Amino acid sequence: MKARLLHLALTSALAIALGGPAAYAQKKYDSGASDTEIKIGQTAPFSGPASAYATIAKVQAAYMRMINDQGGVNGRKINLIQYDDAYSPPKTVEQVRKLVESDEVLSTFQLVGTPSNAAVQRYLNQKGVPQLFAGTGAARFTDPKNARWTMGFNPSYQTEGHIYGQYILANHPNAKIGILYQNDDLGKDYVAGLKEALGDKAASMIVGEASYETTDPTVDPQIIRLKALGADLLYDMSTPKFAAQAIKKAAELNWKAVHILDINATSVGAVMLPAGGENSKGVISVNYIKDPLDPTWKDDAGMKRFMAFMEKYYPEGDRTSNFNAYGYMTSELLVHTLKMCGDDLTRENLMKQATSLQNVQLDLLLPGITVNTSPTDYRVNKQLQMMRFNGERWEGFGPIIGAGGS
Repeated sequence: MKARLLHLALTSALAIALGGPAAYAQKKYDSGASDTEIKIGQTAPFSGPASAYATIAKVQAAYMRMINDQGGVNGRKINLIQYDDAYSPPKTVEQVRKLVESDEVLSTFQLVGTPSNAAVQRYLNQKGVPQLFAGTGAARFTDPKNARWTMGFNPSYQTEGHIYGQYILANHPNAKIGILYQNDDLGKDYVAGLKEALGDKAASMIVGEASYETTDPTVDPQIIRLKALGADLLYDMSTPKFAAQAIKKAAELNWKAVHILDINATSVGAVMLPAGGENSKGVISVNYIKDPLDPTWKDDAGMKRFMAFMEKYYPEGDRTSNFNAYGYMTSELLVHTLKMCGDDLTRENLMKQATSLQNVQLDLLLPGITVNTSPTDYRVNKQLQMMRFNGERWEGFGPIIGAGGS
């Protein structure tokens, strides 16, 4: 009898020991994840005043098709559900609620635009749904203390503003600055960054500020006003439609101001060439992405993978567009993060992995730039290089600049 009891005890102990790792490795799922599928939700401006950004979402959908053709992520297919929000915050709210409450997505991904993301940030944080790699660089989207479920992708607009301010002080110390900005967190962060960098000189150097609403038909009146104030440097913090208008109007007025343009509006195909290559020549901005138009990268392995992807999965898209390069890169990072989750596809673990990225190299990041995040530092991209438009394409100049200006 004792021998039998001892045998049963040993058998039970062995079963527990063997079952321990199996239990530890047990698959975990939240809404939107299963053995076969990962549902991700997105809104994008397929129509409306920011529809130039629609191609980003089209690239992202194509990228997920490629991943699914390759077997998916850890054996699971990605179901990217996309809705048009027309760059209208109320529409974004409606569509994101649908994604969360009807489609039951695991996470949102790359919602496009500062006002759109702002409209749903509180809701997503209350629901505990990741607002992952949001398409904005406004400071409120990299604030883990107040919005732990929100993580922006773009470099900080304030940091970008600091870089422009430092450039102006070094190269145009006597400039008379006219500011054009979008009247939301995007524009206001850029203005704040510039003023912080200029310091005490801001009051004397800035001769005028003019804002616009995304519903405005044109920014012509603002450009006319800033020129009339005597500005000889235009600090243009706008989105593609209005940036192209500003460049065109400045040329019509024969206003030869130094033109600094934010990174969001630097598309060659959507902004610079439609505004006129000669009109756009000399415009200054920043970048962190390999430019598909730059022959420097023609033999680059990452660029070759991008070009092959475009040819097979999005042949109708413009393979020279930096918007499409951006869509490819953001998709690559999402897939990398999902792979890190393994079989623990909970929202909590997704955020844990997204905030634990270490030296991640993406195909189209400039050499020397990698992705690093932490639970206290949600900023995905913290390094930039300045660039100047030569009439046909952008040319980088100067060193890689970090978030601290170094």
